Amino acid sequence: MKTNLFKIEIVLSMFFLGGIYLKSQTITYPIVETGVVDYYDNTSMISTPSEGQSFYGQDATYQGDNSSYTNNGDGTITDNVTGLIWEKDMRTKISYADAFIKADTMTLGGYNDWRVPTIKELYSLILFTGKVNNTVPSEMFIDSTYFNQPLGDTTIGERLIDAQTWSATLYKSTTMIGDSTVFGVNFLDGRIKGYPKYAPGSNNIVPEAMYFRMVRSNVYYGVNSFIDNGDETITDNATGLIWQKADDGNSRNWEDALAYAESLTFAGYSDWRLPNAKELQSIVDYTRCPDITNSPSIDAIFTTTEITDPDGNSGQYPYFWTSTSHLDGSNPYSGAVYVAFGEAQGKMNNMLMDVHGAGAQRSDPKVGDISNYPDFFGPQGDVRYVFNYVRCVRDAYLTSAVKNNKRSKPMSFKLEQNYPNPFNPSTEISYNLPEQSFVTLKVYDVLGREIFTLVNEDKPAGTYRINFDTIGLGSGVYFYQLKAENFMEKKKMILIK
Repeated sequence: MKTNLFKIEIVLSMFFLGGIYLKSQTITYPIVETGVVDYYDNTSMISTPSEGQSFYGQDATYQGDNSSYTNNGDGTITDNVTGLIWEKDMRTKISYADAFIKADTMTLGGYNDWRVPTIKELYSLILFTGKVNNTVPSEMFIDSTYFNQPLGDTTIGERLIDAQTWSATLYKSTTMIGDSTVFGVNFLDGRIKGYPKYAPGSNNIVPEAMYFRMVRSNVYYGVNSFIDNGDETITDNATGLIWQKADDGNSRNWEDALAYAESLTFAGYSDWRLPNAKELQSIVDYTRCPDITNSPSIDAIFTTTEITDPDGNSGQYPYFWTSTSHLDGSNPYSGAVYVAFGEAQGKMNNMLMDVHGAGAQRSDPKVGDISNYPDFFGPQGDVRYVFNYVRCVRDAYLTSAVKNNKRSKPMSFKLEQNYPNPFNPSTEISYNLPEQSFVTLKVYDVLGREIFTLVNEDKPAGTYRINFDTIGLGSGVYFYQLKAENFMEKKKMILIK
């Protein structure tokens, strides 16, 4: 099977003490934004909080690379942020073993290097703009404009949310009572869980069937590159994020977790934040778990507080808060996402067990009386702690406070090379404006004739991405030109059909 290697060069700019600095780094594991732009307290949607107010620092406060897709018109979808290329339609449920056979024999789009995605690759597609009222999804947790996402078949007793997408990632331990387990993402209720690989009661003989969405390109995606900075922080060069090496050993409700992260000054930096769901999941190590490695599901370069489980047993590790609300339940604003770095436990038939696997992503109520927790909730008796732990994050290549738009404010006018190039049928053109400007962005043929005007308006400072669809154009060389204030730059792009 052929392998395509893919890397993404991301240039980050920042402002510090009135000076302007530029850093660059090859980012092989870019984290796609969750899509969240609204703000919530413990019970409702709220107006945008100001710095220093309660609930400041939640997911919508910090915006990075929003999802961007291209429908290639051949049953494949390109993720313009990650460089991953996806199967649009999963069609029917298949077994775990058959998924690998399918990937090895697929020639969709004319490619033969398809693979079953890892859980980290698959999770890159999740959007937390999704919404579900218990078992009824009103908005999916995946972009249904580009991806065909089935629902559960209620005529055979399934719930609407019973259409999970499985990954290639097997749990190193087992769940329930010895079940071999596959990690999957439920794009109908917004969770990562471990699912039994074989039908319950079949002695691991009769395979279960589930949906699989095949992927290709960027084989680096989901592979971390950690460096210990020697100051109790860890840099992941793959994602461009810096993490606290150790949590502080304290549990908090969601509001207090946000406040702790926002007020933290640590290792000489004051721009720490509570990570969003996709940032925090990026540091899960699915090769590690308490039952097999006697450790949390995170690289040994990190330090994690050990806790006791609800039955008083040692060797358990905390759930960690994210800044992302999870719109689920009759009050959809009352829960926030956490990632389980210890076993994702539940109590069934009065027996505490690992029901979803270390590395699962679920949600807890944001607030409660600490004397009432942990408790058990739902059909699998999920353990709810409510008072969860915190591991803060910041951007590796920014040295000033990262507040709102400041993390992406460009330092100078710049026209980027289009991506991909050569391309077919569409490509993305990016440009930077350090100040408000009247902008024109036009496309010309090799004879200098103007054939498209993509932008012709006043724009505030920022970084912009324009998708250029070439329907009606023939193969050949084209040029695109940006004019803004006294700046002008032209670049060449190649269309191959």
